[in-house]
Amino acid sequence: MYLLREIEKFLREMDMAWTKFGRLSVRDPRFVEDLRNGRQPGKKISQRAEHFMNKWRADHAG
Repeated sequence: MYLLREIEKFLREMDMAWTKFGRLSVRDPRFVEDLRNGRQPGKKISQRAEHFMNKWRADHAG
């Protein structure tokens, strides 16, 4: 699953807890755990998560 791989990479790079990621990106603290357990997010949720990662990286680059 491409999205989960990207999220896992992001979590390592940013040293962010998976619950924080879910809460901030899609307002669901269990989002990453659910993905790890096979959840298939819809296009809109996937786009929100990807947008969050891109924006966070841009805002915290340095």
